[in-house]
Amino acid sequence: MSAPPREHPFARSRWAERAGAAMARMWKHGLTTRPELDPEALWAIGAQGFDESDETSIRSSEDVADFRLRLERLCQALREEAALNPMGHAMAYGQLIAAIRKRHALGRFWNDNPDIATRPIAAPILVVGQMRSGTTRVQRLLAADPRHAGTRFCNSHHPVPPAVDLRPLRARAALALARRINPWLDTMHPFGATRTDEEIGWLAASLSPATFEAQWRIPSFVGFSRGRDAGPIYREFVRILHTDAHTMGDADRPRVLKCPQFAEDIETIAPLLPGAKLVRCRRPSADILSSSVSMTASQMAFQTDRHDLDWLTQTWRETIALRAATMERAFAAFPGAVAEVDFAALNADWRAAMARVYDALDIPLTPTALSAMEAEHAKAQDDPHAHHAAQIREFPSPALS
Repeated sequence: MSAPPREHPFARSRWAERAGAAMARMWKHGLTTRPELDPEALWAIGAQGFDESDETSIRSSEDVADFRLRLERLCQALREEAALNPMGHAMAYGQLIAAIRKRHALGRFWNDNPDIATRPIAAPILVVGQMRSGTTRVQRLLAADPRHAGTRFCNSHHPVPPAVDLRPLRARAALALARRINPWLDTMHPFGATRTDEEIGWLAASLSPATFEAQWRIPSFVGFSRGRDAGPIYREFVRILHTDAHTMGDADRPRVLKCPQFAEDIETIAPLLPGAKLVRCRRPSADILSSSVSMTASQMAFQTDRHDLDWLTQTWRETIALRAATMERAFAAFPGAVAEVDFAALNADWRAAMARVYDALDIPLTPTALSAMEAEHAKAQDDPHAHHAAQIREFPSPALS
């Protein structure tokens, strides 16, 4: 089913409007209780069924304290800045409860399997670049190579290894609901429950701002996060990576990792992954800005009634500049192998662009690898994300100028 016309960056579906109104009526008439965005209240629910030792597990005291402090500051920003409507309030509540539960469930798994998070894995390949700079395409093309591995979307958002792996089913159900709420979702990013995807779910599980700043207006939390060491977030990320690699049986293959937040935190994550190779994606800042604002506005549209395009545009202009400066500094100092991919060159001739990547990383480009990438490219041709640029062009001027 094709998406309806999107007439403005903050357009929202009728389904989202009706669901939000129904939620407000239920709270008003006492049919359900409006949940609290309070750290202690959230913790009491999220930690139900777990032992206190599951919070600590193999984590350092610094990492344990970091999560607690992030939860406190994020809740404060949501209450005081985000201007959440009923839909946004419910979604924030659900995501924070899920983060607390994942935190405990991972801890319990590591208590039972204390060495899995430190078992050796192949040195990964990090795809680093601004949001909307072609990082997803590059990640999926590299991960298609049978010598490499990629993180499934369902594993990113459900990182706890289950006894019976029903994560693809859970992810399909979640994506079906997300598409009802936001029918333009797949034009922003080509989703699939078991497709290789960014590890943003692992970052969200540690309360990195990566996923939250794309949904809510929380400048104090983003500023707080940028002002402190991201080490606790990425130490947890690495623990999850090792765990996922061994439970999925691909620890001997380089995992192709990607998240736009890496552009901001590359100086933190790279030293935690010895032997890693980097691929940097480039695209003109003006194109990155319009695409990033459009995607973020689409996520914010149904979670708040305060739609401020000027603020959002300026916020992402500053974020893009910060990430660009960080990448310039980090890549200049990085001692390992580095490749670069230009967005326009990738569009013009993806085979030649990827051949240059393989050459720069000193990886032979085999016929088998190229054939696998051909299949991935053909699959991507059917993705609806190609319509996003057309959406932006059709917005009333100067919606994203």
